Amino acid sequence: MAARVWLESLRGAKKTAVVQEGKRKVHYVFTDGAEMVEEYEISSDQLKVRKWKQKTTLGSPGQWQFEVGEAYSRPAGTLEQQLIHESGSSPIFTRQDTKTCFQWRIRNIPYPKNVYTVTVDSDQRCCIVRTSNKKYYKKFNVADMDRCHLPLDSSALGFTHANNTLIITYQKPTAILQLEQEVQQELKKMKVAEDGDVQCKTQ
Repeated sequence: MAARVWLESLRGAKKTAVVQEGKRKVHYVFTDGAEMVEEYEISSDQLKVRKWKQKTTLGSPGQWQFEVGEAYSRPAGTLEQQLIHESGSSPIFTRQDTKTCFQWRIRNIPYPKNVYTVTVDSDQRCCIVRTSNKKYYKKFNVADMDRCHLPLDSSALGFTHANNTLIITYQKPTAILQLEQEVQQELKKMKVAEDGDVQCKTQ
């Protein structure tokens, strides 16, 4: 089963963990050189960030790519300039999961809820967001489902809209919930350092 293969890959990766600002931060280095960083809330074990870095074709380090969460960057300038920048920006697509759902948020998208259609394309293994006014179109995959080779189920998909933000949810199947529980059990076996005194453990 692909979920077991992914779990074994996590177990076999070189891992370091540190607690900072109420979060457990885990850095993975896989056998192929790929790196992954995850951040979890200590109080709830909720995943807040997952990002990846792959080597380029020339072997040099690539840029971090966010799968869950987003970079903590802010535009330069005064607060007024920042507000102008944010209010005039294009739609911003991020993933912010809950315990039971994969969740994506598209900010700065003001159309009423009845304008949106969110569907599953089983052949392309992706979700698609469309608007009836043809102002927005987005295709995105569910990386966790792809890693575990699980089929997408349209009945698990839903969405709502509030405060100029489209919120899309996909109910996690039992296989994903079980996998996440096992990952947490593995992480809690690690030696965790406080604020930068990082301990390394290879399993």
